[in-house]
Parts: sequence; structure tokens; C-alpha cells
Amino acid sequence: MAEGSVSVAEVETSFQKFAVHGDTKATGKEMNGKNFVKICKDCHIIDGKNVTTTDVDIVFSKVKAKSARVITFEQFDQALTELAPKRFKGKSKEEALQQLYGLIVGKEPTNLGVTKVAKAPAVDRLTDTAKYTGAHKERFDVSGKGKGKAGREDIPDSSGYVAAYKGSGTYEEKVKEA
Repeated sequence: MAEGSVSVAEVETSFQKFAVHGDTKATGKEMNGKNFVKICKDCHIIDGKNVTTTDVDIVFSKVKAKSARVITFEQFDQALTELAPKRFKGKSKEEALQQLYGLIVGKEPTNLGVTKVAKAPAVDRLTDTAKYTGAHKERFDVSGKGKGKAGREDIPDSSGYVAAYKGSGTYEEKVKEA
């Protein structure tokens, strides 16, 4: 390896981080096309001039197995080898690949443009449990946390006493006295 070159293991670490991005079932061994484009965008492999998203898609299709929808790290490496001379024109294949590795190492998927929670006064007003009245108020405890099923359902009282009877549970004592 040349001086100042990056180890393939470091590239693989980044590959795994991007491979699992946005996919809960992903193992990090394979990467889908969407995440391949994401790693290329986030690591500035796609520069809009020499390498475009179309180039990246074409290379992805080229390196993956015919029926597969994902690529392994080996295929990913192959794809980078294809993209490197395009991205760094006028450099040798090895030199270009090393520079490409340099772009990838230590990178993690950025969450640019992730949807933020909208802060709207209307939503705040509707979700403020302190403003609930009547029957709806019963669904929350003092802290404003929902009671769940207990707050939603009328749980039948099968004690044998009529509702709101204050002397429930006193029958036995009354019978003894008689």
C-alpha cells in the first residue's frame, strides 16, 4: 500500500454504517441501491460534474448479481474502482481509488433534511391535557399521562352493589349484628 493510504477495513466500517441506514432488518453485510447512492452523495463521490447519480446507479447495476437487489462489500469495492477514475480524472487507478477511499473513511450517514416535529400552536392546544374537561378529563391522571384502557372503558363493577353506593363491603358486619 502507498504512503498515506487508507485501509480497506476503515472503508468497510463506513460501508456497514451506510448499509444499515434506514433499514432495520439490514445486517451491514449488503447494501441496497438507495444506500449506495446515499454513501456516494454523503461522501461527495457524486460531484454533479464528473460523477452523477445516474453514473452511480449504472455502476451499481453493473456490479450486483443479476437477480440481486443488494451488493456485498466486495462488489462495493469493485463499484468504487469503476467510479474512482471518473471522479478523479488524470490520476492513476490506484491513486484515484485511494482518494475515493479517503472520502469515505470515517463517514456516517448524515440525517440532512430529516423531518422535524412541527411546532404549531393548534397542535399544542389540542394535546394539552390540562384543557380537557368533562368525560375526557377522566382519561388522564394528575400528571397528564393517559390512563390507557382504564381511562377509556367503563369497567363494570361486579361487586353486587349499585353504582355510587357508599356502604359497599359492609353487608357482612350488618348480618353479624342481627
